[in-house]
Amino acid sequence: MSHTEPQPTSATFSDWIQGARPHTWANAFAPVIAGSGVAAFHGGFVWWKALLALIVAWALIIGVNYANDYSDGIRGTDEDRTGPLRLTGSGLAAPKKVKAAAFISFGVAGIAGTALSLLSAWWLIIIGIICVLGAWFYTGGKNPYGYRGLGEVAVFVFFGLVAVLGTQFTQAGFVSWVGVAAAVGVGSMSAGVNLANNIRDIPTDRESGKITLAVRLGDAGARRLFLALISTPFIMSICLAFVAWPALIAIIVFPLALKAAKPIRAHATGKDLIPVIGATGRSMALWAVLTGLALALS
Repeated sequence: MSHTEPQPTSATFSDWIQGARPHTWANAFAPVIAGSGVAAFHGGFVWWKALLALIVAWALIIGVNYANDYSDGIRGTDEDRTGPLRLTGSGLAAPKKVKAAAFISFGVAGIAGTALSLLSAWWLIIIGIICVLGAWFYTGGKNPYGYRGLGEVAVFVFFGLVAVLGTQFTQAGFVSWVGVAAAVGVGSMSAGVNLANNIRDIPTDRESGKITLAVRLGDAGARRLFLALISTPFIMSICLAFVAWPALIAIIVFPLALKAAKPIRAHATGKDLIPVIGATGRSMALWAVLTGLALALS
């Protein structure tokens, strides 16, 4: 089925910022904060390596957001969506400009990642390349894995396991089960942010042939999985308390996470689910900050 691209008008600077989806940036900050806390716990915190890791993660998430905007926009899967502004789908920006913005972001991530790898372990460059390819092919290419229900798995792996353990490794020189626990906590909630977005879009995604995990599980199943994902970090807090009892402090975020999930539990749909994404991201960031500080001070 052919799709006619909307004729672009002119996106403002504010539109480009909105297109980068700031409400998802916690997914980039949280793993670096948690991973740096783990490195500090093991006596290996290096502030400038943490800063480089932050640039990598931030640039990657902006890149994947622009890439999704471009790929979904040219496919026409964004035409009837209820979420925040999309540059390509709305016709505010030419698809080639949105694609260029994605690759510029990936380039920034690549430069910072290469520098961090050469100062830590050269083979991390290979993992960095895999991360960029994963970001692009989430919705890009002829057979995007985000359309096959693998989006949340990718978010858990890249913005959970890889980001947290990569941050720990580049600073401390090794990974530990403490790092894995922190990575599972961040990755689960990060995947929850992605799932909340896809629960909101179930009707339009199903109609356009975008088979996300939420579409596969159905509305009720996806909501149950969301609640399980946002509960996982607090189980990890209890596990971490065996080596650093101050890590229990992060459990105070649980009521905030439950509040973020209220529209999910209340079976809200459409625009009423939009606040869930940002609120879940803030809960994740606060959990990461409290956990990272608790580990660092231990």
